[in-house]
Amino acid sequence: MLVAGDDPGVVTNAAFALGYFGGDINAMIALVDRALALNPSSARGWHASGTLRLWAGQLDLAIEHERTSLRLSPRTRVGLSLHVIGCAHFLSKRFAEAIGTLPLAIQEDPNAVAYRFLSACYAHLGRLEEAREALDRMRLIDPVVMPYYLPLRIPQHR
Repeated sequence: MLVAGDDPGVVTNAAFALGYFGGDINAMIALVDRALALNPSSARGWHASGTLRLWAGQLDLAIEHERTSLRLSPRTRVGLSLHVIGCAHFLSKRFAEAIGTLPLAIQEDPNAVAYRFLSACYAHLGRLEEAREALDRMRLIDPVVMPYYLPLRIPQHR
């Protein structure tokens, strides 16, 4: 990280990108923790940390870090924090809580990932018509129901 030096923004972005593309997730978490030590008021840093922790299976910590990001940057979003929170609730099998968050995430940024998780939440709760509707909306964005790659490191989360 000689190029990044002590620039917390560069360190955060490097950790996020390397984590997404399969780098050692624990090393990337340590890297984003370093960036947050340099700038604990970085909403982007907290978002990156929350996302990396989601991928690592640290679900409650992911939610906590995303909420910190939202608190630090209430008007300007620095990432898809609501998506991460909804996905973390889903992976924790808190489907009703995920349903409380994912529609807000979709309002902020309608994308296939949020619709996939929302549809699965409805299905787990036996709300099959709503699951089908969410899946139909997702297919308007992306016809692929299950993508070939998710950066989740815990096998049962995939």
